[in-house]
Amino acid sequence: MQIVIERFPSLETALHETLVCLLPEERHGVGEGYGETGVLRCQIEEDAASFTAYVQARRDGTARQTSFQVEKEGDSPIQRKRAATRAAKTAAYRAVLGFLEAPPPWGAMSGVKPAKPLRQAFPQGFTDEEADRLLAERFDISPSRRRLTIQCARQAMACEQSLGSRQGALYIGIPFCPSKCVYCSFVSSATAQSGPLIGPYLEALCGEIEAAGRGLAQNGLELDSLYIGGGTPTVLSAAQLDRLLTQAERCLPRPQELTVEAGRPDTITQDKLAALAAHGVGRVSINPQSMQDGVLAQASRPHTAAQIVDCYRLARKTGDFAVNMDLIAGLPGDTESGFLDSVNQLIALDPENITIHCLARKKGSPLRFGKQGLLPAALLDEAYSRLEGAGYAPYYLYRQKYIAGNLENVGFAKPGHVCRYNICMMEELCPVTALGAGGVTKLCADGGRSVSRITNPKYPKEYIDRAQEIAQGKANLRLP
Repeated sequence: MQIVIERFPSLETALHETLVCLLPEERHGVGEGYGETGVLRCQIEEDAASFTAYVQARRDGTARQTSFQVEKEGDSPIQRKRAATRAAKTAAYRAVLGFLEAPPPWGAMSGVKPAKPLRQAFPQGFTDEEADRLLAERFDISPSRRRLTIQCARQAMACEQSLGSRQGALYIGIPFCPSKCVYCSFVSSATAQSGPLIGPYLEALCGEIEAAGRGLAQNGLELDSLYIGGGTPTVLSAAQLDRLLTQAERCLPRPQELTVEAGRPDTITQDKLAALAAHGVGRVSINPQSMQDGVLAQASRPHTAAQIVDCYRLARKTGDFAVNMDLIAGLPGDTESGFLDSVNQLIALDPENITIHCLARKKGSPLRFGKQGLLPAALLDEAYSRLEGAGYAPYYLYRQKYIAGNLENVGFAKPGHVCRYNICMMEELCPVTALGAGGVTKLCADGGRSVSRITNPKYPKEYIDRAQEIAQGKANLRLP
């Protein structure tokens, strides 16, 4: 759809997000070339107390129009934009909804953090009835997704209340993989081409870790959690992992929680797991994405489901790890019965965490062309029901653009085994310092109401070339 905004041109992104969620297979934007399927016209009026959005949507010869008013919460630029945005997005949702066969599971919610508005609306806590009413009236979210949001918001609030005033999180990125999976949009370099960069990259990263330690110390910040992700961190050798973790121990505050993504079984060996255990790593991810061999082959995952089971058992034998395992719903070649069989197989293994992702076709992944396909919400509901029946509970939740079925990603945990880093990072509960190529440091304050970002260079070569400058920035970092 062509987006036409009268006044408030800054609302273009917000309206684009709403249209992408509702009509994901169509092109949307401002200007010529976006009107093939229709036009969405938005006018904003402001008075002393409120913003009112008037929206007309025209598609296939049919026009629908609506309006929505939002009272101002204050008169600061941020508060004014927040109210105007909500008015525009809600009016656009209601106008376009009439073109759809059924309301989407997440209604008017287009943000990536569904639990955050709920936390911020009830900073002192909420009853289930209050939360359910807000999510239904403000966003038109379906009952099952309202329940999911409430559960994850409670976990986030509990985590927030347990954080000290000078606690933060830290991320270390290893942007290398043995090969690129077809669904992956993360910054990662295949070792066949970029293997020679691993040594220089690790050298630069150790320098940034040392500088970050000085920066955290001068801010008086302790670490609640440290997360080493990628890419695939276990693409490093056991000796390289030992060096990385030794540097972290030497330079950084000791975290309460330490996670390393082992990820792909073709990178997991006993000596690497032993190195992680020796440094007190308490949580690892061993991620199948599917337990169907044919689906793995189509996703360019060069391993079998049996190898995943072998790696899981090796981890159990080698260290006292809490284990997370990921699945992706909607992968090419998978079926509803195949996906549920994968869920059952992971439940039988009994890891502490199981995370369910829905396929998102991002422009940075090889699997970016073609239709999103239909991923029924009922399939996810059945998977969630089986997980909860096995003693898992949802603890963090996020969504992505172009996600299959307009659905969500959810982390489930056994009691006492939530990943605090995942909650802190996604809910923006505290400062998150990010090291390595593509790292995005998030300076979060006021429960995530105030967030500013500092971004490292995206690619390993650029990161290595600018290592001294990047390290100096971490040494001089000023945290809220």
